[in-house]
Amino acid sequence: MRLLVAISHHGLGHLAQAAPVLNALHATSPDLEFLVWSGVPRAALVARIHAPFQHRHEPADVGLAMHDAVRVDLAASRAAYLAFHQDWDTRVADEAAWLRDQGIGGVLSDVACLPLAAAAQAGIPAVAMCSLNWVDIAGAYLAEQPGMATVLDQLAAAYRSARAFLRVLPAMPMGWLEKREALPPIAALGVDRRAELRARLGLGHDERLVLLGFGGISYQTAKPLPVLNGGRWLVPDDWRQERGDLIPFSRGGLAFIDLIASCDALVTKVGYGSFVEAAAAGIPVLYIDRPDWPETPFLVDWLRAHTRAAVIDEAGLFDPAIATPLAALLAAPRLPGVAVDGAAVAARRLLELLAERS
Repeated sequence: MRLLVAISHHGLGHLAQAAPVLNALHATSPDLEFLVWSGVPRAALVARIHAPFQHRHEPADVGLAMHDAVRVDLAASRAAYLAFHQDWDTRVADEAAWLRDQGIGGVLSDVACLPLAAAAQAGIPAVAMCSLNWVDIAGAYLAEQPGMATVLDQLAAAYRSARAFLRVLPAMPMGWLEKREALPPIAALGVDRRAELRARLGLGHDERLVLLGFGGISYQTAKPLPVLNGGRWLVPDDWRQERGDLIPFSRGGLAFIDLIASCDALVTKVGYGSFVEAAAAGIPVLYIDRPDWPETPFLVDWLRAHTRAAVIDEAGLFDPAIATPLAALLAAPRLPGVAVDGAAVAARRLLELLAERS
C-alpha cells in the first residue's frame, strides 16, 4: 500500500505524534510506502521519521497563524482560513484526483482536513489521529468571525468522513466526534546522554543545564534571560544573546529528543510534544501558561500527574525569581515513569481500519 501521511505544520507537536507511528508501521509492515504531505521542512521530518518517504512540501492545512510561540494572530488566521477554503469543493475534487493519480491506498492525517475530505471523495479509506482537532482549536478563536461558520462546517465534515479519529491522550474531549477512539500517549523516547553532553559543553560537576524550547515555533525577545546561579541555559540557535551561560542547541551536538532526556529541567510553553517527551524521560517541566489555548487544561492535568511540573506566566521567564520554582522542581522526588506506547497501538489500529470494507 502507498500511504499518504498528512502532518500539520503548526509547530512540531504533530510530527512528534505522527513520526513514531510511521516508524512502528515501517517496522511491522516494511512494504508500506509513505508519501508525507506537510509544510514541515524535510530536515525536521528526516530527524524523526526513520523510514524512506517522499515529501510533498506544502501545507496540508492552516492550523493557526502565530505572532510567536504563545500568541495567536487572529486576523492572519482568519484570512488564511478564508483563502485556504476558497472554492473548497473544487479544491477537494482536485486533491481527490491527485490522490488517485498517486496511487494512494490509504490516508493518515495528523490532523489536516483537506486530505481527509479528498480521500472521502476519492473513495480512499482515511483515518485522523491527534490530541486536538482544528474545529475546536480554530473555533475557540474564530467562530464568531465573518465567514468562519462555513469553514468550520467544512472542517467538521472532513473529520466525520474519516473511518475513525484516533484521539491521542492526553487529549481534548472531542465529544462531537462520534467515531473517536482513545489511544495511549505517543512519544519518541530520547536517550539519556548527559555525561557526554556535559563533557562536550564543559559543564562543571554541580552545574545545572536548563533546556528552553518552544515546540518548533519561533519565540524571540529583546528581554534577557535571568542568570541562573549554578546553572546554564540551553537555548534555540536563533536566540542571539551573546552570553557565556546561553548555549545554543547546535553546540550540544544531539538530537532535540536526546537533549530533553539529557538536561536537568525543561522550560517550555504548553504543548503536547514537549510535555509528553519530558514526562517519558522523567524530566521536570516549568511551563509558561497559555490560558487561552483550548488544550491547556487537559495537557496540564496529565503533565502534573506524570512528572514534576510547575507553572509561570510569560513575564516569569525573564524574572530572576524563576530560580525558586526551578529549584523546587529539581529537589522534588521523581515520579514513576509513564508509558508512551501509543505508537504501536496506533499502527495496529490504523492497519485494521484501512483494511476494513467500507
